[in-house]
Amino acid sequence: MSAGKEKKAALLEEKLQLLRSVTNSNAVNKTSILVDASKYIKELKDKVEEAAAAASSQAETGITSAMPATVSVSSLELDSNSSCGRRGFRIHVTMERSRPGLLVSVLEAFEDLGLDVLDADVSCADDTAFRLQALGSGGEGQQGGSVDEQMVRQAVLQAISKCMGGGDE
Repeated sequence: MSAGKEKKAALLEEKLQLLRSVTNSNAVNKTSILVDASKYIKELKDKVEEAAAAASSQAETGITSAMPATVSVSSLELDSNSSCGRRGFRIHVTMERSRPGLLVSVLEAFEDLGLDVLDADVSCADDTAFRLQALGSGGEGQQGGSVDEQMVRQAVLQAISKCMGGGDE
């Protein structure tokens, strides 16, 4: 092999090892290293998209990045034996810091949606973390329409924003 080819091969090997270390790959051959790198890039892309979606959601509700809130809502059937199938929601809210009136604001949002709180576990105090896990039923809003998961999530985010001083109401 000529000196130029050896230099190129050594440079390629060095770059593959660098790629392997950056992506935490244990692969040995070139193809496997590239496959691992591709997976790593996809994971990074997904994380960036998640962060952008969270930032967009916070911007829509006026919540600043200094007060990140995580709100998840899932629907569930409360009476599996009943033919009418009473519907409810499991609601999780987490924030790094609480504010005076935050819990009241969230509970008012539930009331506005026509949700009855069946069970709740709350941890909050001024300037400490805020955690709420609630089980709500009902969901006939002020306009009489049926409430869905997205409506509950949006109402909670708006209540948080209002309490943080970012709401227009």
